[in-house]
Amino acid sequence: MQASKFLTANFGRYDTSSIGSYMNIGGFTALRKAVTMDGEDIAALIAANKVKGRGGAAYDMGRKWSQARAVKGENKVIICNADEGETTTFKDRELIRQDPFNLIEAMIIAGYVMGATDGYIYMRAEYACFRPLLQNAIRQAKSYGFLGTNILGRGFDFRLHLYSGAGAYVCGEGTALIRSIEGKAGRPRMKPPFIKVSGLFARPTCLNNVESLSLVPHLLLDAEKRYASLGTEESRGTKMVSVAGNVNHPGAFEIPFGTKLRDIIALAGGVQGGRRISLLQLGGASGKVQAGTDEVLDTPYTYEDLAAIGLTVGSGGILVIDERTSVIDFLRMNQEFFSEECCGQCTPCREGNVHIALFLEKLKAGTITAEEIGLMGGIAEVMSRSSLCGLGETAQNSLLSAMHVFPEVFTAGGAHHE
Repeated sequence: MQASKFLTANFGRYDTSSIGSYMNIGGFTALRKAVTMDGEDIAALIAANKVKGRGGAAYDMGRKWSQARAVKGENKVIICNADEGETTTFKDRELIRQDPFNLIEAMIIAGYVMGATDGYIYMRAEYACFRPLLQNAIRQAKSYGFLGTNILGRGFDFRLHLYSGAGAYVCGEGTALIRSIEGKAGRPRMKPPFIKVSGLFARPTCLNNVESLSLVPHLLLDAEKRYASLGTEESRGTKMVSVAGNVNHPGAFEIPFGTKLRDIIALAGGVQGGRRISLLQLGGASGKVQAGTDEVLDTPYTYEDLAAIGLTVGSGGILVIDERTSVIDFLRMNQEFFSEECCGQCTPCREGNVHIALFLEKLKAGTITAEEIGLMGGIAEVMSRSSLCGLGETAQNSLLSAMHVFPEVFTAGGAHHE
């Protein structure tokens, strides 16, 4: 099986440091077309292709753009979330590295659709090596008249800014990301007000993921409706996935929705040493887990098919764990990440992560009691229902799903029964 080429069609086809090279393969043709259209028609095109947000929440992107357009207010803002702090997830990195001008073009189109005056790309600290690449793309786009005032003579003004975070996973959450750009501590805030009404600097704001935005120029030029012909009826088109763990060739791949999980793993060279897959986690560290059975591996990668077996698309990460790692050790590793990344602002997440880490250590040592196992599950449920932001709400997805999939592991004495 070979990876698809829709979103990644430009990869390797132009010099990523040269806007002229990008324009030679049709770059900014989509923007030229977009500014002749009504913004609502562009949002409708995205909705017709059933594009769901690629950052993890899977919200209808066309609907999101229509809602953002409808908000009254001046100096609207577009934000590109390039934080990508989810472990196992690195597909946005490839879109930035191999097609930076497409992302810039997508941001300008989004600004036109929403009537925004400013765009912000918020990039994770660990991607500092790509700052010069994006800064150069922004500078060249401005010199060619694609950024600034009266873009393409349409009376449309738009500026683009590049910001880097400080390496906090929680800043992938919209309100924490906004506070970080504002120079405040990157901690989530209560909603409402929703950011589409009062976001960055209290201005109406629309926030999208790198992959979500990067699709837009391609969709505008898809006269043959190739995107809609790929995937399934409910999960249209393609998805960027990043496959990591115990595979021979970890990497990011564009696949049509409906591809079986085993075929996606094959793209990454299969499992190291031909070993048995004991566990899969989809959607990054906050994703749910499943056993590596034939039934699971034969599941098509779609929103609906994955949901039927208790998994989610999430951020597009696929972690493959072979038989060398126990379920308990995997959960301990995952919990270490969330204990480190918790911002400490809300009680359920701050205290819950501490106690669950302790319970997992007792499970590993074989000293946990049945009562403590029940308490651990209860704390995880409280976190998922009452935490302030998505970090706390999803931090125990792996634990709760593992308790369902691998009940034999969660018995008094723990490791002795695994």
